[in-house]
Amino acid sequence: MSVTAPYGSWTSPIVPTLLTSAAPGYAWPRVDRGNLYWLESRPWENGRSVIVQKDPQGNVRDVLKAPLSARSKVHEYGGTPYLVADDTLYFCLQDDQRLYAQDLSVLDAIPRPLTPESDYRFADFCLDRKHQRLICVAENHTQLGEPENLLVSVPLDQSMAIQRLCEGADFYAYPRLDKHNEQLCWVSWDHPDLPWDNTQLWLAELDTDGNPGAPRLLAGSGHESIVQPCWSPDNQLCFISDRNNWWNLYRWDPGSDQISALLPMKAEFATPLWVLGMSNYGFCDDGTLVCSYTQQGSWQLAMLAPGQALQPVSTDYTQISDLYCEDNRVWLVGASATRGAELAQLDIGERDTLRVLASSCSPAIQSGYLSNPQSVSFPTGGGNIAHGFFYPPANPGFNGPANSLPPLIVVCHGGPTGATSSALNLKIQYWTSRGFAVLDVNYRGSTGYGRQYRQQLHGQWGIVDVEDVTAGARHLIEQQKVDPQKIAIRGSSAGGYTVLAALCFRDMFKAGACLYGIGDLETLARDTHKFESRYLNRLVGPYPEKQSVYRDRSPLYHAEKFHCPVIFFQGMDDRVVPPEQALTMVNALKEKHLPVAYLPFAEEGHGFRKAETIHQALEAELYFYGKVFGFNPADKLPAISIDNLQE
Repeated sequence: MSVTAPYGSWTSPIVPTLLTSAAPGYAWPRVDRGNLYWLESRPWENGRSVIVQKDPQGNVRDVLKAPLSARSKVHEYGGTPYLVADDTLYFCLQDDQRLYAQDLSVLDAIPRPLTPESDYRFADFCLDRKHQRLICVAENHTQLGEPENLLVSVPLDQSMAIQRLCEGADFYAYPRLDKHNEQLCWVSWDHPDLPWDNTQLWLAELDTDGNPGAPRLLAGSGHESIVQPCWSPDNQLCFISDRNNWWNLYRWDPGSDQISALLPMKAEFATPLWVLGMSNYGFCDDGTLVCSYTQQGSWQLAMLAPGQALQPVSTDYTQISDLYCEDNRVWLVGASATRGAELAQLDIGERDTLRVLASSCSPAIQSGYLSNPQSVSFPTGGGNIAHGFFYPPANPGFNGPANSLPPLIVVCHGGPTGATSSALNLKIQYWTSRGFAVLDVNYRGSTGYGRQYRQQLHGQWGIVDVEDVTAGARHLIEQQKVDPQKIAIRGSSAGGYTVLAALCFRDMFKAGACLYGIGDLETLARDTHKFESRYLNRLVGPYPEKQSVYRDRSPLYHAEKFHCPVIFFQGMDDRVVPPEQALTMVNALKEKHLPVAYLPFAEEGHGFRKAETIHQALEAELYFYGKVFGFNPADKLPAISIDNLQE
């Protein structure tokens, strides 16, 4: 029997310790000689990335022993850090970024270095058996200023003779050899573009020594993003391009030099290339193409057998990534609204049977406590439509009082070139199980809705994203789903910037929570790594030519315009958003006699890593909303200091 209690005051089994419990992440499944391998990120080992093996008998072991961790730092975000072939593991060691080889046929074999001690970084490998070498993306940090990016080969012996294969572009990705090891393709792009803006696809013939000849431009007009080139079993080169607005699959015909669409759909078969080596499709040995794609924020799995139409694969997953094919099997990482990330296997002969091989084993949560995300679209500025996921309150033990509506938290994802999904997110369920409604917004600029939608943020960051989060809240108010006097907004990093801009330049929201949010766009433009160094050229304008625009849109310079209570969370070691930015805004709110709370965290940077920090921040935010919106949380929360709060 349910109890009637104010929204926000409900007891919930989804506690902070559940959110910070040891749940591993899975990535990059690979197969060699019948053994399955994957990369497993383990929070309980301080985020160590472990390469795990599962043999045909089902035995599981770590092949990368503690304390070793495989992780690349190319582009700072990294990429595929390992490859397994012929019982040998090749990997990039996190500590020194060198490449190593380890004999997997010998138990506990000691890795041997393939590259010398240097300031090089490596990622996204392919194996050239013909010339006994690895081909990969490299980043050279030996010079002053921006690092140099290039494609290199690394011999499998211990000569450590790194050879330059392709150079001159600002960035490289996806070096891929054809089935005969005679042709090499790759993707490149230059400043000021990012890989979701414009990239080019190249092809070069290899001579008898493996040296590439003059590269040939296959695709890339300056108005398309090309990613994920892949050679089919019959040596056809396929790739993903958004030349027709959507990231769709294409094939290049070497005979006619024509490019044709394989599956023209209003769907996205790719995600932004933040991390090198991402894969959303592949080929089985019989030529069957297996792919994942997203429509309206939800991912689906499908197969395209030679000469047949696209066939959907039944799955509960709403988020699918890291797709890999070998023989007649497929491996992927999937998640749903009720299940965390899992590593799963599909036999294409049994199309509707996915077998879970590894899962996070999170403590079971009764389904009644999980809010089911509802895909929503709503009108926004300029006659456009924005999208998101609405989560109503969900708790089988409680109801809200009659004639009352729940408070709303509008969530702004980071990036900003990214997207939120409907996969299980306990940070959202933490709120909905206590009686909050949540709107997770894919504002214009988000991916998953086509190139045109993504580009609506160009030159408009701080404007259209703010319009969209405001319009989303207004849409729910008009539908009488939320209390118009209890509308909060929260976000971190780039999402935190949208929070601060919305609180500064709009009057929709009644409270805000900013986690290491960007308050000064100039700071971000002046001091960041190479990959993102021209990011704001697209989103705001060239700097310093448009310095006045940067200042006009930076909440730091307009802190006097804040009008409602705000809580700030800030890492004291943050190099992206200096703590002084948050303090400036905190002091401005104090001077305006607005309720404001500030929680600094020692030894935390841009993004909270420690379980105790995440725990404390969640409880403080709930305490803050309770005081601002006038309810008493059921949780036993430590009190925090809120200046100017009149109770």
